Amino acid sequence: MIPDLLLHTKVISIVGDILTVRALDVGLGELAVVEGGEDESSLAQVTEISEDRVSLQVFTGGKGLTTDARVRFLGHPTQVAYSPNILGRIFNGVGQPIDGGPELSDQPRIDIGGPSVNPTLRIVPKHMIETKVPMIDVFNCLVESQKIPIFSIAGEPYNKLLARVGIQADADIVVFCGLGLIFDEFHFFRTMFEDEGMLPRTVMFANLASDPIVERLMAPDLALKVAERFAVEEGKRVLVLISDMTAFADALKEIGVAMERVPSNRGYMGDLYSQLASRYERACDYKGAGSVTLLAVTTMPGNDVTHPVPDNTGYITEGQFYLHNGMIDPFGSLSRLKQQVVGTVTREDHPQVMNTMIRLFSGARDAQKKQQMAFDLSPFDDKLLKFGELFTKRFMDIDVSMTLNEALDACWQTMAECFEPQELLMRDQLIERYYPKGVNRGVSDVSRTQ
Repeated sequence: MIPDLLLHTKVISIVGDILTVRALDVGLGELAVVEGGEDESSLAQVTEISEDRVSLQVFTGGKGLTTDARVRFLGHPTQVAYSPNILGRIFNGVGQPIDGGPELSDQPRIDIGGPSVNPTLRIVPKHMIETKVPMIDVFNCLVESQKIPIFSIAGEPYNKLLARVGIQADADIVVFCGLGLIFDEFHFFRTMFEDEGMLPRTVMFANLASDPIVERLMAPDLALKVAERFAVEEGKRVLVLISDMTAFADALKEIGVAMERVPSNRGYMGDLYSQLASRYERACDYKGAGSVTLLAVTTMPGNDVTHPVPDNTGYITEGQFYLHNGMIDPFGSLSRLKQQVVGTVTREDHPQVMNTMIRLFSGARDAQKKQQMAFDLSPFDDKLLKFGELFTKRFMDIDVSMTLNEALDACWQTMAECFEPQELLMRDQLIERYYPKGVNRGVSDVSRTQ
């Protein structure tokens, strides 16, 4: 029986899932137990404090609650179990196991949230995370401690790409966080990680579309706090995968509207930038420890990159991978940290191969436009068209998997099948060392008949 002195019964209002009560000595983000609804009790989280007015988001919703409801504050924010034993486990948006495994009540628990890393403990990133996706490894390297989104739209295979990166990436531990997933998406990730033998070094946090919306705000914090601990205490190189941050932003908007806050841009609250940044800034390469690298899907409603979510994301992150028509677009994608590793950590020919391939593919796009407009094509245009076909087939399909050095060799092979050495405008030393000899350079018949 809970002593009455610990209960707060002065309920001011109930609007949707938001319950407001009078209380003192309560912290923002603190958990509480609400009693008196259709369910016997429900967890709630403090989302706003104004003098003695405390607003709480009730996890199971406000249905059935009355002003006779009783609120007991727990004195701590959301906590998550942390130890090496959580590897291979699957949790919901509040950190409760949903994989049928044993409870973790005997494991240490840590508070989520808190400030980001002291800047003096951050070091300049200088290591590459190889993903075996050539459009990433060759043209826009994923650098350890980088925070980078996958910009895409509904219907694109961004979850497939995210899963492939998680399975193939050169990382010690993968922490996956799903936000607003339908069951088929959750089952896809779980099955992929299990079938590929990834689950023993993976921790999954899954908020399903049918789960309480407040869990959508908590799940990223759970995942990132666990990732931080593995990096700092275990010295692990941790890759965090999130799908998708637009669902997180929409949850912020929905809760803000329920709390009668004044919206800023397209219904989103004015603190959207700060809310996103406080999560993305958890990515870090720790001095004397491991690292946290963050790759998060951001779906763009209507393919509008000026939408508030991708727009704010672009100011926070260090580039983006633009998934378009089932392929990573080489022109829309950007990794601002790739210069830290290209040609220094990677092979000496990497910078020139990267630049030459993109220059030639841009020329292939121009040649396609000339062909579509019925202009005469030069012999070099024919070579560009053939190159464009091979580039799309060999590198842009997200199912293509090869190591970075294999991809660089494939780039040289593709260029040699289409162009003479002098047409590449590359350094002679690299031509002599890497250009394949005796390659058939016949121009594709397809380019003449399209």
